Amino acid sequence: MTLKIYTKTGDHGKTSLLGGEKVAKSDLQIEAYGNVDELNAFVGLLRDKSGINSSKKSQLIWIQENLFSLGSILACATDFKGMKLPEISITHIRQLETWIDKYEEDLPELTSFILPGGHATVSACHVCRTVCRRAERTIVKWAIHKEIDKNITSFINRLSDYFFILARTISNDLNLGETPWIGNKE
Repeated sequence: MTLKIYTKTGDHGKTSLLGGEKVAKSDLQIEAYGNVDELNAFVGLLRDKSGINSSKKSQLIWIQENLFSLGSILACATDFKGMKLPEISITHIRQLETWIDKYEEDLPELTSFILPGGHATVSACHVCRTVCRRAERTIVKWAIHKEIDKNITSFINRLSDYFFILARTISNDLNLGETPWIGNKE
């Protein structure tokens, strides 16, 4: 038997959380894991760009796998006990910090804000960073209504830092200059 991609159950603006609870598609919980899903898609796009070597590809795949885990955690009904879900742990946060620290070692000191851009891959990193920040804002808003593990917000916060440093690293690897923000000269 083949499963169909459409179920028609969402035709009236409702969807089911993991565990069966029905909520509006505009629910903050749906927005939170939807933003994580969007981020995951942009990370996939970044992974396919030029300038991403095998080491960085491996990191991005690891990030995508953990974004899927994060999405499943966020997609759960409050009382869901149907299966053991993956976790986001301090180990995941430390892994991001290790990569950030390693990349920062080879970068010039940042003395001003920089404008996103300079190369399609660098720009894609900044898109991931900004989508990640939006996901973080939504998760924090949702956490006002439901207690969530603090590792989730720490992970998503650190992940946006990773994308910023990755953008700078790729710019550096490609011998591109960064464009500092100068502001209005009036």
